[in-house]
Amino acid sequence: MEFIETLINGLSMGSTYAVIALGYTMVYGIAKMLNFAHGDVIMVGGYLIYVSMVATKNPFIALGAAVVLCILLGVTIEKIAYKPLRGASPLAVLITAIGVSYLLQSSAQMIFGSAPKMVNIAELGNLKFAGLSIPVYTLITLGCSVIIMTALSIFVKYTKTGRAMIAVSEDKGAAQLMGINVNRIIMITFAIGSGLAAFAGLFMLMKSPSLSNTLGAMPGIKAFTAAVIGGIGSIPGAMLGGILMGVVEAVSYTIPPIAPYTDAIEFMLLIVILLVRPTGILGKKRREKV
Repeated sequence: MEFIETLINGLSMGSTYAVIALGYTMVYGIAKMLNFAHGDVIMVGGYLIYVSMVATKNPFIALGAAVVLCILLGVTIEKIAYKPLRGASPLAVLITAIGVSYLLQSSAQMIFGSAPKMVNIAELGNLKFAGLSIPVYTLITLGCSVIIMTALSIFVKYTKTGRAMIAVSEDKGAAQLMGINVNRIIMITFAIGSGLAAFAGLFMLMKSPSLSNTLGAMPGIKAFTAAVIGGIGSIPGAMLGGILMGVVEAVSYTIPPIAPYTDAIEFMLLIVILLVRPTGILGKKRREKV
């Protein structure tokens, strides 16, 4: 029974990583850049939920406000920080992303202070079933994540905008010649990733109500690791990598001798998988044009 509870908790944590990893993998797959500020958009989403909860006491209004404002933040970051660097070297874009990350962290610290804020989303309790005791927030996180990932997969595969995203990810130049507005597609990709960041912030606050300006730092790194494990640029790969990371983390925490080294084990998993399959589990080899 304990193992099943651990597995469910791992799936819940992994689905949170998967939602975050989707933001990384979509931006990389379409814009071919690593948005290391993505984890800090999660943190901003957390503070927006905190402010909205103080004002309204309604978690649904808080989530809606966070999603809308995170989307606006993501679009603004893309327009101001990344769009002028569209033709720049990957190193310049990477340094800019790190700069945006520190800007968001420092801004949050100046506005809200360095002391952690406590965010009480709702008293959900535990669900007891067949001898299992499972936190309700775990089931909510798992269910919402499955719905989000399914909806995103359907959107990308069956809508006109989604197919345009696939075209841009395959060949920007050819997509532009076919009449696709590449800048608009990249902007929509940032908007979707930032909206997902708000959901990830809610999931994390339901698990641990402590909020600080570094809330998204380590989860962001782990989610990026999950995206690379699954195959950076692959939406199913981000899901698979996130779930795998979450399950490994949950199981490691239940084994006392290795629990202190859980983070090291997760990053070691990345090294092992990349040694065996450099493109990630579901990643595809791309031919570079000369």
